[in-house]
Amino acid sequence: MAVRRAEIKDIPRLEEILYQVHDVHAKARPDLFIPGKKKYTADELKALIESGDMVIFVCADDDGVIMGYAFCMDKTYEGNHSTNPDKMLYIDDLCVDEKYRGHHVGRILCEHVKEYAKEKGYRRITLNVWEFNTGARAFYDALGFKPLKTVMEMRL
Repeated sequence: MAVRRAEIKDIPRLEEILYQVHDVHAKARPDLFIPGKKKYTADELKALIESGDMVIFVCADDDGVIMGYAFCMDKTYEGNHSTNPDKMLYIDDLCVDEKYRGHHVGRILCEHVKEYAKEKGYRRITLNVWEFNTGARAFYDALGFKPLKTVMEMRL
């Protein structure tokens, strides 16, 4: 297994995995997520990879098959009169293909993200996880992530 930066040639495989994670969300919250869609289009992925605005890591097996990805972005704040400056790396999306779950791909990706964040001088790593996604929540808990804040809703 090896972790590397995503390349343009990886877009079709990234799309396959993006569909998987979106499907989980659409099944749990069809009021928010449209079934059969994905978070990023091929054109958006191409722009993200080319611009470097988002760092996309992929974990591939020994044959080069991408098993999972982590989309990361800089969240640096200057601070203001009541808050301190902050430099954090935000994991926008992390998913392992369902065929490869349970093989430590997610853990390997997160360790790589952690090392990248340390090298770049980030103070912390943050991410969002949906309340219904108990598997992801347990995974992040096991890696040492702790809840930072809770977003609540009242459906009308």
